[in-house]
Amino acid sequence: MLELSNKTNLLEQDNYKYSLQDVSEPNLYRDFYTYEDVPRVAFNHRRVPMGMPKDIWITDTSLRDGQQSVEPYTVDQIVKLYSLMSKLGGPYGIIRQTEFFVYSKKDREAVEKCQSLGLRFPEITTWIRASKEDFKLVKDLGIRETGILVSCSDYHIFKKLKMTRSQAMKTYLEAVSEAFEAGVMPRCHLEDITRADFYGFVVPFVNELMKLSGQAKIPVRIRACDTMGYGVPYPEVALPRSVPGIIYGLQHYSDVPSEMLEWHGHNDFYKAVANASTAWLYGASAVNCSLLGIGERTGNVPLEAMVMEYASLRGSLDGMDTAVITEIADFFKNEIGYEIPPMTPFVGKNFNVTRAGIHADGLLKDEEIYNIFDTEKILGRPATVSVGKTSGLAGIAYWINHNYSLSAGELLDKKDPLVVKLKEWIDGEYEQGRQTALSSGELERKIDELAPGRFNRR
Repeated sequence: MLELSNKTNLLEQDNYKYSLQDVSEPNLYRDFYTYEDVPRVAFNHRRVPMGMPKDIWITDTSLRDGQQSVEPYTVDQIVKLYSLMSKLGGPYGIIRQTEFFVYSKKDREAVEKCQSLGLRFPEITTWIRASKEDFKLVKDLGIRETGILVSCSDYHIFKKLKMTRSQAMKTYLEAVSEAFEAGVMPRCHLEDITRADFYGFVVPFVNELMKLSGQAKIPVRIRACDTMGYGVPYPEVALPRSVPGIIYGLQHYSDVPSEMLEWHGHNDFYKAVANASTAWLYGASAVNCSLLGIGERTGNVPLEAMVMEYASLRGSLDGMDTAVITEIADFFKNEIGYEIPPMTPFVGKNFNVTRAGIHADGLLKDEEIYNIFDTEKILGRPATVSVGKTSGLAGIAYWINHNYSLSAGELLDKKDPLVVKLKEWIDGEYEQGRQTALSSGELERKIDELAPGRFNRR
């Protein structure tokens, strides 16, 4: 039978209706996941169309998934991070939501202090156990939306919950009904979707969720959780690992609107950012992230990465203040005591630092040659060089120009006598067995010795 699709405005077959397949044995996709081998990527050569929504945004899990993998933040630290996220997300709320725990007195104090700031974005949501008591707690706190866990792979249903698929579905639907009865909008976290039987469980289950939502007249948000980082972004990949297939299928076979569809990924196979961008491209409005990518095991999708992806895909920051990314990194380092790996893009201390002399020579001639973009304008971090064994004359000249903030008429080139003398001293240091780079203090002291009074720090 044919029906007119309200998504494509084309006549389409409506015989792709999927019912729960209540199997007696779990489908563990052993062709993909042998456990003894690296997981395999299978292709079925089926393409689904891209369909980026009109509006896309970022949601945050730094205070939930992120906080589970580090020493818990203090209330004041949570409030500061929340404020910084609001500032970064800008007036249009590109960072749309963030989720909190509400179990302990400290959790609730943090929520209430953040609420008292009166910020529109990010909206405060929660993550709770699926119980009447917790739904009432969320309602009493004046929070509109909460996340609940609805694990969807047979690994979880059979092995962890010790249920059949029909039992799991019944349990989940009862929990969602209780959320509706409490007047709370549920966000269903479809845990481990990249190992789930998509047509045998996921689609039939989400279809039932959408029915309940229609009856209750309360929306339900679907969060597709790539819990183990197995998702892949390539076209023509077979389910359950296909990110395009998952997003397209949830829209096409379960009628989940883009604005109710969210991707949550992990970075176990270095694909977190690519998968999140793919989810946007194929129809999910939201991608769930954490600051600096801090999260379970290898971490979540780094929020700062998706800020840059947003700008790349949209051609605009739409009001986001990217210099706040540097503020956030500084807060993690200086106030929380979190050690950011130095090579981390955008936030690591070495991300726009060059050591090689030939690269520094390029920077000296034109910064654009070896810097990814104007990092001083976008992140408040100018490109720098680290002076060491391989810096060369150009690297030393570049360091002096930036360290002393010299104006265009004052800039040194690599033939300046001071640069030559400084290089001779540096070469001597390494000839004597030095292995480490030179600190700013060491270089400044030597410059004061070689050219007293020539420069003043600005």
